[in-house]
Amino acid sequence: MKKLMAAALMLAAGVASGWACTNFIVGKKASADGSVIVSYSADSYGMYGFLCHYPAAAHAGGEMRDIYEWDTGKYLGQIREAKQTYNVIGNINEFQVTIGETTFGGRPELADTAGVMDYGSLIYVALQRSRTAKEAIKVMTDLVKEYGYYSSGESFSVADPNEAWILEMIGKGPGVRGAVWVAVRVPDDCIAAHANQSRIHRFDMDDKENCLYSPDVISFAREKGYFSGKNEDFSFADAYCPLDFSGLRACEARVWSFYNMFSRTTGQAWLPYIQGEGGEPLPLYVKPDRKVSVRDIQQAMRDHYEGTPLDITGDMGAGCFNTPYRLSPLTFKVDGQEYFNERPISTQQSGFVFVSQMRSKLPDAVGGVLWFGLDDANMTVFTPVYCQTDKVPVPYRQGNGDCVTFSWDSGFWIYNWVAGMVRPRYSLMEGDMRAVQNTLEDTFADAQKGIESTALELWQQDPKKAREFLSAYTSMTAQTAVDSWKRLGEFLIVRYNDGAVKRMKDGQIQRPATGNTAPLDRPGYSEDFLRQLVKETGDRYRVKALK
Repeated sequence: MKKLMAAALMLAAGVASGWACTNFIVGKKASADGSVIVSYSADSYGMYGFLCHYPAAAHAGGEMRDIYEWDTGKYLGQIREAKQTYNVIGNINEFQVTIGETTFGGRPELADTAGVMDYGSLIYVALQRSRTAKEAIKVMTDLVKEYGYYSSGESFSVADPNEAWILEMIGKGPGVRGAVWVAVRVPDDCIAAHANQSRIHRFDMDDKENCLYSPDVISFAREKGYFSGKNEDFSFADAYCPLDFSGLRACEARVWSFYNMFSRTTGQAWLPYIQGEGGEPLPLYVKPDRKVSVRDIQQAMRDHYEGTPLDITGDMGAGCFNTPYRLSPLTFKVDGQEYFNERPISTQQSGFVFVSQMRSKLPDAVGGVLWFGLDDANMTVFTPVYCQTDKVPVPYRQGNGDCVTFSWDSGFWIYNWVAGMVRPRYSLMEGDMRAVQNTLEDTFADAQKGIESTALELWQQDPKKAREFLSAYTSMTAQTAVDSWKRLGEFLIVRYNDGAVKRMKDGQIQRPATGNTAPLDRPGYSEDFLRQLVKETGDRYRVKALK
């Protein structure tokens, strides 16, 4: 059993480093402003984050489209192009349809290397062809049926201004085209999440309004020997992605943390389950204790289990400055025994992150906002990207630097540069970082009503003018945030140089009255850390009286 758990953890470590993403979903009656909300972090070591853009276009009949795997750029094949494709900016399209994902992997024998549609291509092709979430689900499932599914098991968040769905999909194995899948609508008054573990268990096959599935989703499982019970007892997750310890602690724990923030009863009830003590799986969705805002979800994406039994900021792994980060891999061995690191929602390997806000009471151009950030959610700034934006802001552009080329014009590298300074001395520097972050995000949030009021006035005159106005605002806020973050980096280098901390006065680093030495403090290490040091080293560093 221990060997099995260890192997599972090692597998999870590989998955987490490559596909370890997190999605949160908020129904429109569960949100503070009536919007449907979806969040996503693209967590992959070595990934260069940027804001993608696919402009709307008309295509000639018979035109073909090349498909390249989103993760690696590997050529997979061709599909027929649609006659009309829609504007896509990031993971939202001009009709406010949003798609996110997390990879659960599932049974490895079901991967089909001959398939043409990988999960990333499914997302962006569907966004270019869909006006609603349901239409996107149909586009995605029809594509894998016709062209084959290249990726491993995947959970998708598929949403529009009126509804949100979780779609789970896995291939049928080598030489078998297509996929088995199920999609469940999240009730409007509920929140949901998925994080690299299949989340759909039993589903109501008779509820055609709220549940969609492939005709062979159960029969295929029977054929493969994954299930042998009654149809009403069928669990997609149990059949196609059986839970192991890694799926529980590295994946489901993130869902639990999200539920615990907004539904304390759920959090308390399922804590023993998350700690490996058994019990029923986490529910697919729950009702929150209060209405949830876009800002709430932005903060939730920054979580490291703080204030819970899984908090990682107080043990030795956090170091002397209480950093909430752990280096990969997720597992390690000491004297032949396998151990693991907690895997929180926020993680340093993110390429980009977003919180999508979709509102049915506004014109699409105004109602759809992708609050976008590069790098780790905890150390980035979410800026508004309106869904009909047709120009990528300069610091968010692909080609402005890359995964091995630093650029001072690249938002990705600016955010990573600052994060690289903050993490090693987290408790010292976090406050300075958070002050700039909160000021910018509060400013953008406070300005939203006025900006959108102006955009609506322009919309009445000429929709094109409204789109141009919101596109310009999108670029301005992105550049403002990145410029501010660059200044933050310069400030941190000066203030914390050589491990000392220069004093502040009136919001500025205090200059010396005379000479060339700035007033500073030397905070050293915390009392808790020093006590632990003495405990481990005994009298080695004790000051002794000389004889």
